[in-house]
Amino acid sequence: MAPVRSSDDGSGRVRRAGRAVGHALHQPITGTARGIRRATHAHGAGESGLGKLIELHAVNGAGDVMITVALASTVFFSVPTDEARGRVALYLAITMLPFTLLAPVIGPLLDRLPHGRRAAMGASMLARALLALMMSGAVATGGLELYPAALGVLVASKAYGVVRSAVVPRLLPTGFSLVKANSRVTLAGLLATGVAAPVGAGLHQIGPQWPLYGACAVFLAGTFAAFTLPHKVDEAKGERRARLSTHERRSRRPGLRTVGPSVLCGLGANAAMRGLSGFLIFFLAFLLREHPLAGQSAAVSLGIVGVSAGLGNACGTAVGAWLRARAPETIVAAVLSLTLAVAIVAAVFFSGLMVAVLGATAGFCQALAKLSLDAMIQRDVPESVRTSAFARSETVLQVAWVLGGAIGIVLPLNGVLGMSVAATIVAAGTVMALRGLLTALHPRTPGSPGSPGSPRPRVA
Repeated sequence: MAPVRSSDDGSGRVRRAGRAVGHALHQPITGTARGIRRATHAHGAGESGLGKLIELHAVNGAGDVMITVALASTVFFSVPTDEARGRVALYLAITMLPFTLLAPVIGPLLDRLPHGRRAAMGASMLARALLALMMSGAVATGGLELYPAALGVLVASKAYGVVRSAVVPRLLPTGFSLVKANSRVTLAGLLATGVAAPVGAGLHQIGPQWPLYGACAVFLAGTFAAFTLPHKVDEAKGERRARLSTHERRSRRPGLRTVGPSVLCGLGANAAMRGLSGFLIFFLAFLLREHPLAGQSAAVSLGIVGVSAGLGNACGTAVGAWLRARAPETIVAAVLSLTLAVAIVAAVFFSGLMVAVLGATAGFCQALAKLSLDAMIQRDVPESVRTSAFARSETVLQVAWVLGGAIGIVLPLNGVLGMSVAATIVAAGTVMALRGLLTALHPRTPGSPGSPGSPRPRVA
């Protein structure tokens, strides 16, 4: 009698077909996850723990952009232009201006928690998850109760940024420069933002509170991811706090200004670029709403300029990693000069195309300038206070962004005037950048940082 092969003829085929379908559906997800993990953990980043920080920063960027999408739909797009300007000004006054007062305090407070960096980042994620839930009830109406929660999100986001800047030097793989590590972390955040922004916009089509629900879920995942970082993140052997002072009083601890003018000039140049970023975001948001690009809606016009700036920033980050911070003073002076030239051309020949070109140039040059500033801090600031110096530089840059945004809100919606103001902001930074370059090329004293007679650590 022939054996019965019912399993091959019936249920067996069904099971095999089911497994094949499951594999086909599962493979894109697992394959993508494995590809991301290989990219973030390449070149020793997995062994050092930098890969996990890169992934955590991607989660941070995705959650922040979902909250931004929810707030933009309430504060900006849902009301007429005049009322939108008032709402955005109110948002800036209630959230960002108090935040600039809190920002200088955040760094010193976190300096006192050198052994709790993972807990600090996890707490920042958890706080934003809870605040996103709180805002979900008020986002549809745009009531005043929305703004204190938004302030809390800004403070928590700033606290995360400060701690992340301090953590990166502790997770450097062998042969990695700080600039290369920062560029990887920053690029991961940019890519995650680009992916999460359309997801947030899609969730908004379901309801105005849904992007906030998505942000809550993302930040909850980030809360757990923060504690997967290596234990050495919480180690602080020999670290001390940097001070923004010109004289070392009583204590012999080195201050940020005592290491030479290159860092301060680089910081001033980067503050101008960050101020330009804040100015363009707010000014162009209202300008393009009233005068969109030819043949495009206001939302599409803003999207074109935003994508241009994002692509420029991503390209600048990639180029910065490739340059490996060679001659950072020269790079800062070059990118500031380039941005100034484009801003002047945009003011003289104002058009939608020039606005997009300026956005892309500003994004590209801001990324290169920031990576070069990181290289100068790594080179000139003593290791014992380096992480603290990064925290303080981030605070200065955030304040500059807020001031630039305030100018963009109050300025009349005149394109030529706006581009002229943008050129003026960049011109101030260009002066600082050129001063830093001249100081590096012609140091005043043989022993000053950057002089031929002083030792300079190699930035690989």
